[in-house]
Amino acid sequence: MSGGHGAVEGSNKRVALLISVLALFLAFSETLGKAAQTDAIGSNIEAANQWAFFQARTIRSTVLKTADEMVALTPPGPNQEAVQAKRAEWAKTMARWDSEPATGEGRKELAEKAKANQEKRDLSLHRYHHYELASAAFQIGIVLASAQVITGIVALAVAGGLLGAAGAVMLGFGFLAPHALHLF
Repeated sequence: MSGGHGAVEGSNKRVALLISVLALFLAFSETLGKAAQTDAIGSNIEAANQWAFFQARTIRSTVLKTADEMVALTPPGPNQEAVQAKRAEWAKTMARWDSEPATGEGRKELAEKAKANQEKRDLSLHRYHHYELASAAFQIGIVLASAQVITGIVALAVAGGLLGAAGAVMLGFGFLAPHALHLF
């Protein structure tokens, strides 16, 4: 009788160890998932800010271009030199607003930064989705392994271990190759 009890006790220890490992990987997955989600939100906000600045530059440039076109259509007057000087100043301003590499605040540079932040956001979202699936696999694996302790059905612990392995694979994809699998 004690031999059977020892086998059950040994089996429960192995299942408890499996549950502990799954819980550890679940913690990693949840932490990485939250970090990826935070990165995605931050990158999205930054991209939106850059596109708003881009639009503001576009509007200001359009207003200045319209003013320049209106002045160009008016007949020459006594202040023609001042008008030409102002038009030259406007042309420089519009060119600077279109591209300003020194400050990175020209429309060209703002669009490049916004697109880079959108790509960073998308990468973070891919990672987040992988981590979420990994977390779900770890959680279900923990539940199944816990049920094995109560029911004694070994297949539950095996299924829990397989789900843990699947979760580890998803965790790896999220960390190393988030674009390899397109889940969402």
